[in-house]
Amino acid sequence: MTARIAYIVTHKRFAASSPIVNQVSGLLESYGFTVSTIEHDDSRQFGRDAHPINKSAEIVVVLGGDGTILRAAELVKGTQVPIIGINLGHVGFLAEFESFEIGNAIEKIAHKEYTIEKRMIADVELFLPGDRQPIQDWALNDTVVYHGPGSPMVQVGISVDDVAVSSFGCDGVIASTPTGSTAYAFSAGGPIIWPGVRALELVPIAAHALFTRPLIIGAESNFGIQVLESRDDDAVITCDGRREHTVPTGSHITIRQSADSLLLARLSDALFTDRLVTKFNLPVVGWHEQAEQRLHTDGNQVGQAEPAASSFVHFPHYLSAKNNSQAIAEGLSEMEQYRKYNDLRADED
Repeated sequence: MTARIAYIVTHKRFAASSPIVNQVSGLLESYGFTVSTIEHDDSRQFGRDAHPINKSAEIVVVLGGDGTILRAAELVKGTQVPIIGINLGHVGFLAEFESFEIGNAIEKIAHKEYTIEKRMIADVELFLPGDRQPIQDWALNDTVVYHGPGSPMVQVGISVDDVAVSSFGCDGVIASTPTGSTAYAFSAGGPIIWPGVRALELVPIAAHALFTRPLIIGAESNFGIQVLESRDDDAVITCDGRREHTVPTGSHITIRQSADSLLLARLSDALFTDRLVTKFNLPVVGWHEQAEQRLHTDGNQVGQAEPAASSFVHFPHYLSAKNNSQAIAEGLSEMEQYRKYNDLRADED
């Protein structure tokens, strides 16, 4: 009988002897797994692969948030070993389940009751001035080129498939995979790309030019980023926020789809759209509908639970149960109530 091997990768807050690590390890061992624990490693060596895990391992269980999953991705790259995340962080967009679901989740893992989702990886080549051979790295989330700590900005030239597209001064640029499109690229104004789309996006950060909108290219294309000038200090490149390297003026970076993929184990058949709405607490009901719902709440229902956090965030507070009754009595329209609420807030401030 083939030995079943599992790894646990932990966030730096959780030592190998912590209760939650012991719980997960004990459950896996009860199902016949041989378990090894890898504590979080903060090493950031650009262009150097992490020591891979045993390629015959069955699963890697990650205890932490998305950052810890990025660390685990370094360990499984180039293997066919899937990873699964237990969210102990904040958003935990890549995680599959929460800490209170551990028992049920480990049981499903033991019985292989999961599906595999492939996530695109980007290959990164850094050509330093005068070098013919690049320094090679990769990114599951994103590659970021930004100005050095002693420089006010970096001047970059952007190309697609070796054809120049634009050049501008900026704080930096983000080249993101679909997985990374919900991370830094999203915060910088980039669109969210569904994981099934084989594409890369490039998002400028605080650019000083007119044509600086995000660009999206297909899987067969590549982005080129030329560092034209970085005043007073070299620019910096990071992959997944973990591995970095200085980038002097004259350097060139090429980013393209990798032949490798990251394998995520999924216990549920929830759509990416469901995860997006849940993790980001997106408003899925218009403010008119929410206002109508709240207007029909009488004063005897004060003890009821508040609407979900995904409610429209700019409109709800003026319609407390007390104010609902008063608003109905006064016959105010929804917008009149909203204006009245803002006037009251202004008086309080």
